[in-house]
Amino acid sequence: QVQPVESGGGLVQAGGSLRLSCAASIPTFSRSAMAWFRQAPGKEREFVATDSGSRAYITDSVKGRFTISRDNAKNTVYLQMNSLVPEDTAVYYCAAGVGGISSVGYDYWGQGTQVTVSS
Repeated sequence: QVQPVESGGGLVQAGGSLRLSCAASIPTFSRSAMAWFRQAPGKEREFVATDSGSRAYITDSVKGRFTISRDNAKNTVYLQMNSLVPEDTAVYYCAAGVGGISSVGYDYWGQGTQVTVSS
């Protein structure tokens, strides 16, 4: 098995944008739900968005600013983040599994990529 690998994080000023990518080289990618979670320092891991392959859901706190998408041919899921605010600062994790908004629905997790939004 190959764990998902995130990329695209970095430091950005408030109001800026980043696009995160997650490559998940598993044979069942097309049948798996993909999701993004994030964890800020001292905070619990928080659901951000999921794409099941047929439907997408984005949590209210980022809805309208973040977009999730996937490319099954590339075994890759993306998180486009616009209008970033300092509260978005966190380590962002990619996950693959059966789906849902809870971490228990995901079997495979990346190591995370740091997103820092300065004011």
